[in-house]
Amino acid sequence: MKQRQLHQFPLLDAASFKKNLLSFYAAEKYLVYLESNQGSLKFDSYASLIGVGAIDHITCKSGTAFEQLNTFRAAHQDWMFGFLSYDLKNELEDLESTHQDLLEVPEGCFFVPELVFEISEKQVRLHSFIALQKEAQELIQKIQEHSFSKPTSTSQKAVLKAKDSKEAYLQKAYQVLDHIHRGDIYEANFCTQFYAEDVVVDAQKAFYDLNSISEPPFAVYARYQSFYAICASPERYLKKTGNQLISQPIKGTAKRSADSVEDESLKAALFNDPKERSENVMIVDLVRNDLSKTAVKGSVAVEELFGIYSFKQVHQMISTVTAELDSKYTAIDALKTTFPMGSMTGAPKISAMEIIDKNESFKRGWYSGAIGYFTPHDDFDFNVVIRTILYNEDRKALSFSVGSALTAAAIPEKEYEECLLKAKALFEVLALQGIDFD
Repeated sequence: MKQRQLHQFPLLDAASFKKNLLSFYAAEKYLVYLESNQGSLKFDSYASLIGVGAIDHITCKSGTAFEQLNTFRAAHQDWMFGFLSYDLKNELEDLESTHQDLLEVPEGCFFVPELVFEISEKQVRLHSFIALQKEAQELIQKIQEHSFSKPTSTSQKAVLKAKDSKEAYLQKAYQVLDHIHRGDIYEANFCTQFYAEDVVVDAQKAFYDLNSISEPPFAVYARYQSFYAICASPERYLKKTGNQLISQPIKGTAKRSADSVEDESLKAALFNDPKERSENVMIVDLVRNDLSKTAVKGSVAVEELFGIYSFKQVHQMISTVTAELDSKYTAIDALKTTFPMGSMTGAPKISAMEIIDKNESFKRGWYSGAIGYFTPHDDFDFNVVIRTILYNEDRKALSFSVGSALTAAAIPEKEYEECLLKAKALFEVLALQGIDFD
């Protein structure tokens, strides 16, 4: 069996090389580009990681998806990149998704890339089946010399629509609150969707625009056949390094201010907000419980509670939970027992997911699922798919979704404002594509 070879080359301009690389492979139907933006979150492994082309791929539906993934993984102890849809919850629990997904994204899909690029500020490392250094050098040179033409805005005038009017959102949010007040659940991440049909998206331009506006630590530009994800996620779902598992749930959002004094005040207010702290600790407890299912007894620990991290658009409250994976469990077991991410469901988790599906007006699909990779050594890292534009090129349809956590102290009108705050960058990016909110 052929083995991947590692070739390393210096870089003078990493940013230009990454743009040239994406442009060079613009027609490639299997590509995942993970960008950390030199993020300040702990436990980052790569500045940028890119998987290109498909030696083999798998698309699976909820029912036996994790079993199929396990079999595919056993056949390919190699790099793998892919997507986990939120609706895989239906395989893991006795749940259903009653709504239609406008984009019809696959529920689980992974590919083994032909080429893997690790890119840091001064170097590119190429993992490939190219045996000779000279041939690898020629490929890198072709990418460097590729003529990258700056994308231009489209001339279309398309309309972005809300799946829920403000009034409909508020009515449904109050219904979820009623469940909380009755004691059915303590918290639910309640979401709404915006969508557009008969649109053409320049996906690479949208990614550059969104990444420039947000610069998050878990940005993604991804294509799987006709499906695109243009993602500015600030949140890690789950990472495995050796036997260590790391989850970094986000609960708590505040706007930024151009005035430095006011900005610091907003940060302090977020840190001290009893509602935000209550939301965060509920999800931390949920994540601790999920991790304990495959962890060495006594190894689950909260490394950081209520950490405040600042991004271009918002301040976020992020906690870090770690655990040691018991040797009798696999990497995929760790995913199965923690998916989907607790910050996007609620507590108790199963009841919250059930109530969410009854009250939300759309099928989440990839939204609040995960995008990430496996290494040949069975390590992995997956984000939470939020702050993300999803696009089906064949159907000429796009959507993005936003949500917030409802607790007993929630005021639905303020939660709706939080949703719009999270959507702000996405509205801006789509306007540059000629798609404006009606």
